[in-house]
Amino acid sequence: MAEALTNAAEFTVSEISHAVKRMVEDEFGHVRVRGEISGFRGQHSSGHAYFTLKDENASMDAVIWKTSYARLTFKPQEGLEVIATGRLTTFPKSSKYQIVIDNIEPAGAGALMALLDERRRKLQAEGLFAKERKRPLPYLPRVIGVVTSPTGAVIRDILHRLNDRFPSHVLVWPVRVQGETCAPEVVNAIEGFNALLPDGPIPRPDLLIVARGGGSIEDLWGFNEEAVVRAVAASGIPVISAVGHETDTTLVDYASDMRAPTPTAAAEAAVPVRAELIGYVDDLGSRQRQATRRIAGSARDRLRAATAGLPRPADLVSTQRQRLDHAASNLLSGLRHSVQDRRLALSRVEPRLTPQMLSRRQVEAGERLRNLSMRAEAGLRKTVDRSRLTYDPRAARLASATLRLVERKRAQLEAVGPKLSPNALRAELRHGQAQLGPLATRLYASMLQGLSLRGAALAQAGKLLDALSYRSVLARGYAVIKDADGQLIHERAGLLPGTPVAIEFADGEVGATIAGAPVIKKKPRAQADGDTQESLF
Repeated sequence: MAEALTNAAEFTVSEISHAVKRMVEDEFGHVRVRGEISGFRGQHSSGHAYFTLKDENASMDAVIWKTSYARLTFKPQEGLEVIATGRLTTFPKSSKYQIVIDNIEPAGAGALMALLDERRRKLQAEGLFAKERKRPLPYLPRVIGVVTSPTGAVIRDILHRLNDRFPSHVLVWPVRVQGETCAPEVVNAIEGFNALLPDGPIPRPDLLIVARGGGSIEDLWGFNEEAVVRAVAASGIPVISAVGHETDTTLVDYASDMRAPTPTAAAEAAVPVRAELIGYVDDLGSRQRQATRRIAGSARDRLRAATAGLPRPADLVSTQRQRLDHAASNLLSGLRHSVQDRRLALSRVEPRLTPQMLSRRQVEAGERLRNLSMRAEAGLRKTVDRSRLTYDPRAARLASATLRLVERKRAQLEAVGPKLSPNALRAELRHGQAQLGPLATRLYASMLQGLSLRGAALAQAGKLLDALSYRSVLARGYAVIKDADGQLIHERAGLLPGTPVAIEFADGEVGATIAGAPVIKKKPRAQADGDTQESLF
């Protein structure tokens, strides 16, 4: 078949592909595309990200280069509807067009809320929002760290409120609270405060406040980032979150140890009111002083009650004092009897202790000892003579024992002999007399003191008897009536007419008889004439 004749130009595939690429890029150099992310599996090993944007009728390939992905504030997620900003181009290898994305953002608040809710469930499942992880705030922090913008009204509100309530040392870590770098700077601030040493040149805060003013959900999105939430949860310093207004809620509020509705409320929660604290301390001091006084008063009352129940000291020692007095009186008499007995025994023995008698007794004892010794020697010789004729063991032992006994008695006599000399007896007698003299003096003084004490006690008892005697009452004009048996009559009912009684006055008694006549009453005083006249009117 013959070829058809035509004048159409002939192009290669590459030429067509590059022409289409230039046309698409020139026509759609900058576009915003709305669609749902599909097929996103994270970044490629090269750092680039590949996925598809689709709606209900079409789909489009999308790519985010590595350098652009790092600058994204909002990261792509599977199934999320987004608005991608970039340029259209083609990929000649597969004859497909695609969008190269420079920026990506959620498509409306609904999508952001869905992402926020999904992230919240994920972090909650990890336990970052558990109540058990939250720590109590320090009652009076020494140093307070504030993570916020240094130029906004938030830091001024916090400092003003702290100065009003309780002036404290505040360290401010300046950060951007909105934009792409918000989350990394907040994370660096929290980790930097935790890295400070307690005793370093810059003091480590006791409490952190992460604060920002109000705004839209897009403005507050940096405090919903996962890195910020994890940094707050991992902080070793208690954290108060004060992000947005009272109706704004971020994920940082769930991970912090306390959520404040406003930055001013965060400052109020951080420190107590100094004036109230001073008043509270003064009240505690007053209550402590009152309690101390009550305790002392109660102890004093208990001591008085216990003292009232105890016996008097005089009663405790009265029995012992009486026993001592009785022993003292017996001691005096005992000493007298002992001295008398010693003197009597000495007087009985004294005639027999003359030097002549002792010498005679010594001579007699010596004569008896010599006679006994001679008799023992004679008997021993006889025994030895007999034993020479006939050896008797018992006789030999008896003779030996007799000799040993004689020697022992002689040694005892020689040891006792010097002690029986008249000089030793005279010295012992003088020593006894020297001891007896002071005892007799002390005995005489003790007898005089005892008699004086007994006399004083007797005089005191006599005075007391006179004071309590009824005779002192009779001296004032009273009388005592006794019956015939000498018993006191106390009532008139027992007296009958004709009963004899005795009336005792101060100077003696008189006899009387009960007559039973009525008692003579005293006549009333006659009134004057003037008094009578006044009573008539």
